[in-house]
Amino acid sequence: MSGNDDKKSGKIRTEAEIRAERLAKTLRDNLQRRKQQARSRRAGAADETVGLPGGAPAAKKDESDA
Repeated sequence: MSGNDDKKSGKIRTEAEIRAERLAKTLRDNLQRRKQQARSRRAGAADETVGLPGGAPAAKKDESDA
């Protein structure tokens, strides 16, 4: 594990520090993803997100034609 690496450098990281670093990385990644989405919307490019659509729903079939 990375425990030996921490001891060699003279710094022993606690679980709280490891968790805080992991959280900070997650937040940075999320911010970068949101910035990229905003840029693509301004440029008119398709939004490549996975999940719920952010735009108008697909055209519905007119039920009077049935």
